[in-house]
Amino acid sequence: MEVFEAIRKRRSVRSYMASGIDRAQLERIIEAATWAPSAGNLQPWIFIVVDDKYLMRQLAKAALNQMWIVEASCIIAVCADVERSGRVYGERGRRLYCIQDCAAAIQNMMLAAQSIGLGTCWVGAFYDDEVKSILKLPPNIRPLALVTVGVPREEPPAPARRSLKEVVYRNAFGNPWL
Repeated sequence: MEVFEAIRKRRSVRSYMASGIDRAQLERIIEAATWAPSAGNLQPWIFIVVDDKYLMRQLAKAALNQMWIVEASCIIAVCADVERSGRVYGERGRRLYCIQDCAAAIQNMMLAAQSIGLGTCWVGAFYDDEVKSILKLPPNIRPLALVTVGVPREEPPAPARRSLKEVVYRNAFGNPWL
């Protein structure tokens, strides 16, 4: 699938088929994530694949009871090693760069999944401490997102998008680009 097509077709999928995905597909998706840019090429990401339904239910509860999450074939918990970024960039690395880096990795992951016919959803609403406990994360590893992956049950319609005229400015805010 061509990249612009994958970008336009990607949706937040919240309903999945019972059929699973194979390990090779999952590896391709995660490998795509590792090719994301990162500050200083530090690659602070940690990916935890959760396919145990009991643990998936626990994560769904920690994600404000979003129980649809359990329908997915798996959840990829995307975490940041905040100290990896902090060693080079200090507090800015801990509070910002590692988050930006992992966000880029998540986008790559979601586009890769779309390109091979799988659905994903980026879940950011969860209780950090509960997720850390469920996944047994050490203090320096921060959970940033739970990405559901599976075979979509349906293709959600495209949401409306703001026009370029509304979001792009030239040289400074308030100066129209178009």
